Formats: sequence, structure tokens, C-alpha cells
Amino acid sequence: MAVAAGSGCVAVLVLVLCMARWSAAGMGVNWGTQLSHPLPATTVVRLLKDNGFDRVKLFDAEDGILSALKGSGIQVMVGIPNDMLSDLAGSTKAAERWVTANVSKHVNDGVDIRLVAVGNEPFLQTFNGTYLNTTFPAMQNIQAALMSAGLGSQVKVTVALNADVYQSSSGKPSDGDFRADIHGLMLNIVQFLASSGAPFVANVYPFDYAFFQGSTSPVVDGGVTYQNTFDANHDTLVAALRRNGFPNVTVVVGEVGWPTDGDANANPEYAQRFNQGLLDHVASGKGTPLTPGAPVDAYLFSLVDEDRKSIQPGNFERHWGIFFYDGKPKYQLSLRGNGAGMLVPARGVEYLQRRWCVLKPDADLADQKVGDSVSYACGSADCTSLGYKTSCGGLDAKGNVSYAFNSYYQTEDQDDRACDFRGLATTTTVDPSTGTCRFIIGIAPTSTATRNVAARTAAILFALLLAGVF
Repeated sequence: MAVAAGSGCVAVLVLVLCMARWSAAGMGVNWGTQLSHPLPATTVVRLLKDNGFDRVKLFDAEDGILSALKGSGIQVMVGIPNDMLSDLAGSTKAAERWVTANVSKHVNDGVDIRLVAVGNEPFLQTFNGTYLNTTFPAMQNIQAALMSAGLGSQVKVTVALNADVYQSSSGKPSDGDFRADIHGLMLNIVQFLASSGAPFVANVYPFDYAFFQGSTSPVVDGGVTYQNTFDANHDTLVAALRRNGFPNVTVVVGEVGWPTDGDANANPEYAQRFNQGLLDHVASGKGTPLTPGAPVDAYLFSLVDEDRKSIQPGNFERHWGIFFYDGKPKYQLSLRGNGAGMLVPARGVEYLQRRWCVLKPDADLADQKVGDSVSYACGSADCTSLGYKTSCGGLDAKGNVSYAFNSYYQTEDQDDRACDFRGLATTTTVDPSTGTCRFIIGIAPTSTATRNVAARTAAILFALLLAGVF
């Protein structure tokens, strides 16, 4: 998930366009796993079921997660990372091995895998064509491997595409078409999807009139007035497909969400407003101007915050979850719309001790060791809640240092050596959280949600040797 943040609205929609022969119902969600301390997979599956999610979208085929989904009744979309496309495109045997290990094994064990997404935004223009020649062959080889395994009718192959694969020359949805430089490739892929009844996945990035409450500057397209970005983007893609001979398409929202921290426009109020507006819109059954009355299925983005995600697009990248890292809801959200199905927290979460790491009261902020230590802490842990108009933006200088120290301390499982910083830090049992700024307590390590202890210890010992830090 990559979005530019600025003065406009920070929102992301990922629309999954499904061919008529593939259908699903209910509410789905994206389950990302780039966390230093992920919840145990069994805990997350129970969280999904407690909240009524009947579909989940994964970005990789992680054995522990797929095993936890066994017998859950949850439909699964499994992703294949871009760095695997070349091998899968060049070798049918590699594709067969992947299917055997990541699909056949789990389907035979009772996991309801329905889709394999081969690649994630591989035609993004910033990739400079890196995956243009490997994505479609990889899709074909995975499809052939599924057919060979006897799963071709049960598990469909698709690809998650960025919204830049289509466009409207006029800005009106009715003028939607595929990007000129990849037009032929796109038609080949859409034909491939149509032949098997698989969905077409596209990531869409709207920045205007996004809250489903009307707009002072709506888009007028002939006799149709678009009051929200969701409908306009949806119908631009529908128009592109219809223009190129694929009119029998239903539209499913594969990813939709709003971040809650890390940017001036990312906060729980905006996130609740946007997500609830979307859910109410979906629950209304009104459809969009080009697909009136057609039901819309949705996958929210995302389930929990991920403190290991790249922040190259912006600090908000680590704050897309409707739940915090520990499975606690961030805000009230009616998943079925109109006040029904409010969020339920994760059960049985085990935490580390109620202990935090903070800057010593007598520490001198002018000491070079302070700046060096903060840089080290934030380079190894998550400090994206610090900054202008973020949840911890109101902290003073010492508060910022304490937040950084504690983030690192919790990431290192409250190891005593992780709260020293050359004598600058100390532990406390008094919660330093204030206002909207939450000083976290880490999740207790488990066999399914840990890092290697020996590797962590070695990292800390190495850090002790770094001059000017510890």
C-alpha cells in the first residue's frame, strides 16, 4: 500500500473487479504481517471470526497463517510477492512447486483458498517496466500448475494492479480506458481473467470528495453527478473494461481504508468518518451510477497496524489498521452499516509487564548522546507517531525522547539492556501515556509471534559496541 500524503485527503481504495463467474458475499479484510510482534495467527483468526469477516486477503503465503485458517470457513486470497515473478515466469516446475507447497497442501487440509494474486502493482510506473515481461507468464504458469493439481476450477489466478493502469483523458468516468503503453498487455490479462472467471484487482488512490457526504465540487459526467470518489473511481474502471469488450463485470472493493496516524490528515476521526461512510454506502445496496442496484463486496484495509512497513510513501503507512497492533479497536465502526456489528477486540492477548522506558528526569537534552540514542532507537523501532499533528505531536522534547526509548524497549521485549542508552534512560511502572499519545506495552513473545532470541541478543550486544550510542 503506497499513497502520497499532502493537503488533500489521505485515502486508499483497492477495487477488485470480478468477472461474472466469480462471486463472494459479506465483508472481507486485508491481513498484513509486517510487524515486529504479530499476534499469534490463531488469535487473529478468532478476531476475524468474532467480527464477522468471512474473507481475508493475504500478501504472502505464510505457512503458519494458512494453517491457522484451517476449518475457519474464511475464504482466502493468497498473494505472491513481485520478487518471485521472474522465477515463476521462467519455470513451470517452480510454479508447480509453489502451488504444491502453498495451495494444494492447505486446500487438502481444509483451508478455503479461492484466489492467488500473482504480484502486487507490478506495472506501477515507478518500477520502470521491471515486471512487464514476467507478470503475465507467471500468472499463466501458476494457472497451469493449479489445473495440473486439479484445483483450476476452485482457485483462480489474478494480479493486483495499481490504478495507473487505467485513466480518463477528460477526468470523467465515462472516458475510462487502459494506459496506452500497456494497453495490449492489459487486454491479454483481462482476457485471461475472463476466460477463467477470475477477478481483476486494481489499487485506486482518491484524494477528493471522499467522505460519502456529498461534495461542493462534484464531477458531472453527462447526466450523472458523482458525489464521492469511490463511485467515480469505480465507474472509471468499469468504463475502461466495457470500452474494451468486457461489459459483464461486477465490482468488489478489495481494499479500502484510511490511516489513523503519521500524517496531519491521518487520524481516528477521519478514518472513522471515511470507513463508516464506505460501509454504509455498501450496505445501502444502491450500487454506483454505472452499476445501479448491484451489491458491492468489500475488503477493508487493513486489519492491524504494521510497525515494520516501509515508510517511504509516508509515516502513515504503519497506521492503516482498524485495530491497534494488539487487536484493540481504534474507534467505533459498524461493519454491517447502520450501527450493526460493532468492532470486537482480540481475546486472550498476553502482554509484557506494565513497564516503560523513559528518559531520566535529570538528563541534559543538549548532550550529544541524547540525539544519537534517539536516532538509533527510531532506526530500530517505530517512531511514526511523533511529528506534526500526529497522535504524539503534543509531546515536549523530553517526551519525544522517552517515546523513542520506550518504542525500542518494547520492540526488544523489555530487555534491560534496551533501556540504558549510556545511562540516559530508566524504567518506570507509571504509564507515561498522555492525551492521544499512547506509550505501548509490547505483546509477550510466543512461538508463532516472535523473533529469534539469539539473533536479538546478538543485535543488542552489537549495539553496545557502537560508539556514541550506548
